[in-house]
Amino acid sequence: MIESTITICNKAGLHARAASKLVGVVNKYQSKVHIGNEKLVDAHSILSLMMLAAGKGTTLRIVVDGDDESAALEDIVALVNNRFEEGE
Repeated sequence: MIESTITICNKAGLHARAASKLVGVVNKYQSKVHIGNEKLVDAHSILSLMMLAAGKGTTLRIVVDGDDESAALEDIVALVNNRFEEGE
């Protein structure tokens, strides 16, 4: 199991389209992924991610557990740092 923190840096935050892209990345891997701050949610669920109401500047904790955890975490961090490919 590995952990990291990320800061949501895109203008609109973790809205529906961004959450959908995040679920798409998470679903490429076998590892279990949980994201949140005080409470962690299943990152395979778009509704759970949207319930975080993570706006720009929100810091989230990511916990990844599984055989491909390093690759999964790397892709998740890259997506977030790339502003969910929204090209602001």
